[in-house]
Amino acid sequence: MNKFTALDDMALFVAVAQAGSLNKASTQTGVPLATLSRRIAQMEQRLAVRLFERSTRRLTLTAAAQRFYERCEPVVAQALLAEEALRETAERPEGHVRVTMPVDFGQFWVAPLVPEFLARFPGISLDLDLSAQVVDLRAEAVDVALRLGTVRGEQLVVRRLGRVEQALFASPQYLARAGRPKQPADLSAHQALVLGSAQRSSRWRLSQGKEVVEVPVRGPLGLNNIGMVQRLTEQGLGVAMLPPQQVRDSVLAGRLEPVLPAWAAPSLPLQAVTTTRLVSAAVRAWLDFLAQRLSLD
Repeated sequence: MNKFTALDDMALFVAVAQAGSLNKASTQTGVPLATLSRRIAQMEQRLAVRLFERSTRRLTLTAAAQRFYERCEPVVAQALLAEEALRETAERPEGHVRVTMPVDFGQFWVAPLVPEFLARFPGISLDLDLSAQVVDLRAEAVDVALRLGTVRGEQLVVRRLGRVEQALFASPQYLARAGRPKQPADLSAHQALVLGSAQRSSRWRLSQGKEVVEVPVRGPLGLNNIGMVQRLTEQGLGVAMLPPQQVRDSVLAGRLEPVLPAWAAPSLPLQAVTTTRLVSAAVRAWLDFLAQRLSLD
């Protein structure tokens, strides 16, 4: 006999005993009358004891069943209380969430949202690890990683939260010195500030309507931090592909200007990565909150 089936039968037995009627118990539990009657009969057969004395109006417990009920009722009641507590936890999650994310994304997009999240969910605490490294979630006991771009890795669960737009920018000083590109092919003659190694060839993909081009670009620096790319672009070191939202203040202040604004750069998918779909209520609250508040699409 499956122990979980036995526990289900115990709950049905308690429901019938409390209702005093199969009909009432069926209504209260939502279990079809025929199913309920069959389960009680199977239970009596398995236990080799009659559980109920049947009359036209009411079911009453036998002496043996009364003793059984006195043991079962607290168990069923505790199970219902545990389920209720779990539902409350899901509605008002509590716990600790360990998160890793890129440095600039954390500083620019996530940091402004943290006070609101903690105020909304006072029972949740956060560990936020801002790193350029791709963290092994299992080895580092991290609950969720926020990643931009393509996610690689077996047995990872990926949830899309949005997309981060990109566009080309340069400083007015650089454009005055090097000239303003008039078409994508002109970028090959300019210094580019790219994410990755300076020794590795890079290509920027741009589109205008149905036209799509890929332009080889090069530069003296390889970087792994978008914030550093922005700072060096403002200092006149070249052209860079940056998120418009992140550099809005720099554009308004005149430190950066759009380059080839009629051409669109590919956006980066923002994704939450976990090792399992069975995340805690606290992790689920964090991910749902980010999905609602980031609105990066």
